Amino acid sequence: MKEFLIDKNEENKRLDKFLKTVLPKANDSFIYKMLRKKNIKLNDKKAEGNEKLLIGDVVKIYFSDETFSMFASDTVEKVNEYEKAYKTLRNINVVYEDNDLLIVNKPINVLSQKAKDDDISVNEWLIGYLISNKCITIEGLNTYHPSILNRLDKNTTGLLIGAKTYKASRVVSTLIKEKKIRKFYKTTVKGVLKEDKLLEGYLSKDSKTNKVKIYSKEPKGMDCSYIKTKVTPLHVLEDKTICEVELFTGKTHQIRAHLASIGHPILGDPKYGDQAFNKKYNKYTQDLTAYRLEFPDECEIESLRKLVVKL
Repeated sequence: MKEFLIDKNEENKRLDKFLKTVLPKANDSFIYKMLRKKNIKLNDKKAEGNEKLLIGDVVKIYFSDETFSMFASDTVEKVNEYEKAYKTLRNINVVYEDNDLLIVNKPINVLSQKAKDDDISVNEWLIGYLISNKCITIEGLNTYHPSILNRLDKNTTGLLIGAKTYKASRVVSTLIKEKKIRKFYKTTVKGVLKEDKLLEGYLSKDSKTNKVKIYSKEPKGMDCSYIKTKVTPLHVLEDKTICEVELFTGKTHQIRAHLASIGHPILGDPKYGDQAFNKKYNKYTQDLTAYRLEFPDECEIESLRKLVVKL
């Protein structure tokens, strides 16, 4: 028999969803069959599977060790991967941390999340960090995996949000989806910008070239996404301007392509930039940093209300 005490990471999860994390190799029909036969109980009582879990609840699974192992996840290999990522990505700095959330400064040439199975990303680093600092246990990974909630291009540096708890993952993911977290970037662009610009347009992506194109009006018959970007000049330095960019819609290469479309490409951008301008300043990776996050006044997690994190 295996016994699981519900903590804050499992709070408010449905029982059946919780069981799928504990027994990922079991299909739904098997799980519901075990519930009906009382081989799985909630607080020593028969359960349907749709119950919302509370802190302190006890889930008991009456399987033999052999049967449990057959359906449970093997975390040993994954833990080795997380520990390797934590040791490898030593240049990741923690900018903000509380009981629910971790915000880090992602360096250049580091992935936010994996693109391939053998990649090392900040997502794996996060779990390795939390294990190393005893914020989570290896056993806890069977029911909840901390994760990075936003993404930055590999060559873009700056702030990434990591959820330490299931509650934070749910709450912050909703805030991001509803565009309630304000995201600001700092960049250097070609040319002189003297006034704020609110840019709107439509973006289409060519998956073959991994490049996007910006249109001022929505083209007919094309699969395009609406984009909105605000650019605020901060300092003019000869033939370039340091700007703050607020991102209202987060599409692939949006800032880089949008600025290039108005004649102000980002310094160092190899894909959308001005190569002569890049060569002049010997800069060949985009000068773009996600440097400030502003959380809304109203938030289910009290510590995040009106929170501002800045590099």
